[in-house]
Amino acid sequence: MVSIKYFVFLATLTFILQSCTSNASESKPTKSMEWQTALQSRLSAFGHRNWILIVDKAFPAQTADGIITIDTGEDLLNVLSYAMEQIYSSSHVKPIVYTDKELQFITNGQVDGIDIYRSSLSEIIKKFDPQPLLHDSIFVKMDNASKLFKVLVLKTNEKIPYSSVFLQLDCKYWSAEKEELLRQKMQK
Repeated sequence: MVSIKYFVFLATLTFILQSCTSNASESKPTKSMEWQTALQSRLSAFGHRNWILIVDKAFPAQTADGIITIDTGEDLLNVLSYAMEQIYSSSHVKPIVYTDKELQFITNGQVDGIDIYRSSLSEIIKKFDPQPLLHDSIFVKMDNASKLFKVLVLKTNEKIPYSSVFLQLDCKYWSAEKEELLRQKMQK
């Protein structure tokens, strides 16, 4: 016959093990926390000429050594909003924003909700004067950059074609105009 002490021991042990298991799963970082932490750490190390890409689900994996890809498992516009907030609040970089020119020509007949997506995207990036370029042109820029500089690719669950956003980082505290004046002064 099982003694009451043995039963109490088993019940206590079960309770302790369940408590340990539930605490461990609560403290485990979520996928969201992982990509956000990766973005924050990379952003602090990145400077002008680095790139951050927020891309759709079908965006191809790249082979260049300078490209780091993280699957966020999240919605593109949410990832973009977070990335833009992080960049905007940084003291050292600002984004040059590129979008696929092809996105402007997709109709609601081709992709349901495209107008809503474009409107939402515009709200997030409008203050950064986005530049639409042909998709292949952006790949050329990114390929050239990845030979010398790191590129962080944040892959999302978005399934709208040509919805990716490409952020080329630029120096926040030194403008192109200041650089031009400096070069002119150096030539004199």
